[in-house]
Amino acid sequence: MKDEGLIAHVTKFCEEAAAASDVELVEVELRGSGKARLLRVYIDKPGGVTHGDCEGVSERVGVLLDEADAFPEGSYTLEVSSPGLERKLSKPRDFERVVGKKVRVSLREPIETRKSLEGTLAGFADDTLSVETAPGTVLRIPLGQVQKANLKFDW
Repeated sequence: MKDEGLIAHVTKFCEEAAAASDVELVEVELRGSGKARLLRVYIDKPGGVTHGDCEGVSERVGVLLDEADAFPEGSYTLEVSSPGLERKLSKPRDFERVVGKKVRVSLREPIETRKSLEGTLAGFADDTLSVETAPGTVLRIPLGQVQKANLKFDW
C-alpha cells in the first residue's frame, strides 16, 4: 500500500479513536519506512488536550491498528500529541477556529509585493483569509494562494 493509501487507511482508525475520546483529530503524519515507521497523530479540543487525552487516544489507536494489522510489513512508533501553540493551519476548519488570533502566512505568489506576512486573522469565508496586517489594513488571501500558515504566539 502506497503511503497516501496507508495514511488514509490509518486516518480512519485515528478518527475513530479521537471521537471515542471526545477530541478532534487535527492531523496524521507518517514518516520513515519498514521498522523505522513513525506515525504522528495530532489531537485537539477546546481548552487544549491533556497528557491523559494523548494517552487514551494512543491506546485506542494502537489497539485498532494492531487488530487491523495496518502495518503488516513491520513495526511502527506511535506518537500522539497536541499540535502546539504555533500549530500549522491548512484546512478551512483550522482557519475558522482561529479567527481573531495572530497568524503567520507564506504565500505561493506575492500579494502587494509581499510573499509572507503576519497579522490578525480578521475573518475566513468563501475559502478566503482576511488578515489585518496593520490597523485598518486588511489583505484578502485566497486559501489556494497559501503555501504555509501557522498560528503566531506572542512569547
